[in-house]
Amino acid sequence: MSSKNDMSEENEMDGYSKVDKYDLELVAKNSKLYSSIITNLGEDVTREGLLKTPERVSKAMQFLMHGYDLNPAEILKSAMFKDDYRQMVIVKDIEIYSLCEHHLLPFFGKAHIAYIPNGCIVGLSKIPRIVDAFARRLQVQERLTTEIRDCIQETLNPLGVAVVIEAKHLCMLMRGIQKQNSVATTSAFTGEFENDRTRGEFIRLISAKLS
Repeated sequence: MSSKNDMSEENEMDGYSKVDKYDLELVAKNSKLYSSIITNLGEDVTREGLLKTPERVSKAMQFLMHGYDLNPAEILKSAMFKDDYRQMVIVKDIEIYSLCEHHLLPFFGKAHIAYIPNGCIVGLSKIPRIVDAFARRLQVQERLTTEIRDCIQETLNPLGVAVVIEAKHLCMLMRGIQKQNSVATTSAFTGEFENDRTRGEFIRLISAKLS
């Protein structure tokens, strides 16, 4: 997330350098709001452990929402190549972390994605990148699933796209019904994957433990 008011924060530990960028004005504005929320919940924001918490939360939320600044279609277009390969391409077990738009609580799990090229393939790393681009927004799992599917279909124009997401939702695990072992599964298909045989092959391959 960037702007002319960017504030960069660099941390070095054991030779590892990490640089995070934040919008300085937004950090300050949201820090005040989080300070009020914490106070309204009955805590003392002036005590040592909470002194920097509003600022940390503000930065964390900027990071968790940075998908709004990304264009998933452009991510795919940056690594598209002409190729005659016309068999299934699968990227499975892609880690997903997102925030439920109903309670602002995380949901997390894995995405399994396949497409059948139609004269064009895409760099494999771009598929997890578009997953992140959509996941790092306020989401519901159902919409996340179809957004990923539609982006791949509209950008690559493949013979078909398949997306399956399995996730646990903290709004179910920590509050509400509090069912700790529940997992939500969503799926979305286009083209060849609407055929039972092709879809069945995809499900079999993402379920298999390949060595």
